[in-house]
Amino acid sequence: MIKGITEAMKGKKLLIAGFGKEGRSSLRFVRENLPQADVTIADHNAMLQTEITENFPDVSFLGGPKCLDKLDEFDLVLKSPGMKLPDKIARTVQISSQTDLFLAAFHRQTIGITGTKGKSTTSHLIYHLLREAGRKAVLVGNMGTPCFDSIPDLKPDTLIVFELSAHQLQYVRHSPHVALLLNVFEEHLDYFGNLTAYRNAKLNILRYAATSDYALADIRLKAFVSDTGAWVHFVDPDLPSDDQPLPISLPGSHNQFNAAMAMYAVEKFGVSREESLHSLAGFEGLPHRLQLVGPYDGVRYVNDSIATVPEATIAALQAWPQTNYLILGGFDRGINYKQLIEYLIDSPPEMIFFTGVAGKRIVEGLQERNYSATMHPFEELEEVFDYLKLHAEAGQVCLLSPAAASYDKYQNFEQRGEKFLELAKGIMAR
Repeated sequence: MIKGITEAMKGKKLLIAGFGKEGRSSLRFVRENLPQADVTIADHNAMLQTEITENFPDVSFLGGPKCLDKLDEFDLVLKSPGMKLPDKIARTVQISSQTDLFLAAFHRQTIGITGTKGKSTTSHLIYHLLREAGRKAVLVGNMGTPCFDSIPDLKPDTLIVFELSAHQLQYVRHSPHVALLLNVFEEHLDYFGNLTAYRNAKLNILRYAATSDYALADIRLKAFVSDTGAWVHFVDPDLPSDDQPLPISLPGSHNQFNAAMAMYAVEKFGVSREESLHSLAGFEGLPHRLQLVGPYDGVRYVNDSIATVPEATIAALQAWPQTNYLILGGFDRGINYKQLIEYLIDSPPEMIFFTGVAGKRIVEGLQERNYSATMHPFEELEEVFDYLKLHAEAGQVCLLSPAAASYDKYQNFEQRGEKFLELAKGIMAR
């Protein structure tokens, strides 16, 4: 299997675009398997020059804002997630990635999962169900282990659960054997420019599937999926019904859908529905995804920091309809908030705390509709908790579900969620 990856690189002048977690993984792989390869690193962070010169003296480096201006000098570009390539690229340049080369080599063993929201939970669910059923499995991809790093552990019977972001899928030309497309909402528009480009990247998970492969998608995406030409089994997100919920501890109908999709996926590798039903109850969920902590002083705190789009916040409010205090806003990516505004008008929490440009946009939309519930701006989360210490009562619920990215204040949604948890636990320690 590894031979197919090395053959794709052999004898080519190689550029690794981006020297973050995946870029470093790519360099390790190349140095271990093709030690004589001609390799250059390109990254917007020019400060990496010293590290690369000291640790990789045989590797060239292009740094700064113009680091990608010379793509036409290379035969093969391995694009790392988040690195935006120029709009115009010479046809002589081959664009690929870890994801693409890995899927070409390990296609038959791979379950790929993507979606704007739910892909991490569903990926971990699939991994959990496989392991509980006694299957050999590894979990790789977005927010986790770069796929190249897993190669030494792979055997012919190892199943690969691959969480895939739109960035990872943007330039792929291969699909996984079992592919799941959970949903597509407005997200990463600052990178992709528009919803169509973002959606097209997501659809690549299905676009190159063979007739012997198996694909699953939300039925609401049927019109878009049909453009790929792939044969897809569509799943209604309203199934299973609330009358017969799956035995999973995670709240919300969206998690019922995620669990159903996970069960369909593992069934294709011989895990029966009965086995999956038995294992579901043991899955505890992931941090920052409707993570309940407390009660502290009688108040329950729900950390849903990963909710960076309005659809995720709506799902959180549906899972916690008794929410008294809702924390919204952050970094603005130009997302349309009309759907969330309509939901809040119909189902208003007692109070909304809002921050950042995104929070101001949501509030302005609510004010235009004569929204009557109380809304308070804040700059730092501590201000919210100063209020809650004085006014929150036992039995109430405070939900962090921002409907916005965190980059105006935090490195990522995890850091934002950890700050929320720290402040909630601080109330208990008073």
